[in-house]
Amino acid sequence: MSSPLFVTWKIGKDRRLRGCMGTFDAINLHSGLKEYAVTSAFKDSRFPPVSRDEFSKLHVSVSILRHFEEGLDFLDWEVGIHGIRIEFHNEKGNKRTATYLPEVAPEQGWDRIQTIDSLLRKGGFKGSVTNEVRRSIRLTRYQSEKITISYQEYMMCWRARRYC
Repeated sequence: MSSPLFVTWKIGKDRRLRGCMGTFDAINLHSGLKEYAVTSAFKDSRFPPVSRDEFSKLHVSVSILRHFEEGLDFLDWEVGIHGIRIEFHNEKGNKRTATYLPEVAPEQGWDRIQTIDSLLRKGGFKGSVTNEVRRSIRLTRYQSEKITISYQEYMMCWRARRYC
């Protein structure tokens, strides 16, 4: 089976983001999970690589992306239901993209405008965010199926030699 996917690492009791990377291309789930589990843990440029001392504090989530639809405009999506991927041109005219998975906006307490503005910044937009900038965005919405497991849960399954 092939599908677009993202792997997210969070750490601690407050589950702070520790790494998140994935692909919008449909890839083999078995090899894609291995690739993006490693990539998001060790190569997310926003964070230093995960250390051995952090393992016991980690939670990993796998999000399988589905139901991609072109939005009519930058507001054509629902907080908590859709993830969004935006394409836009930065102030230098370069094409950029950025995405948030469906859970990001509700976790942050953002509405649609706040989410779009944050996503523009995440994608490298440094200029003033105006309604004209927002209207120029090409938005794709999607949904995901998400599974999360803690390090402790994983180790219990591994020790019992059973598939979790």
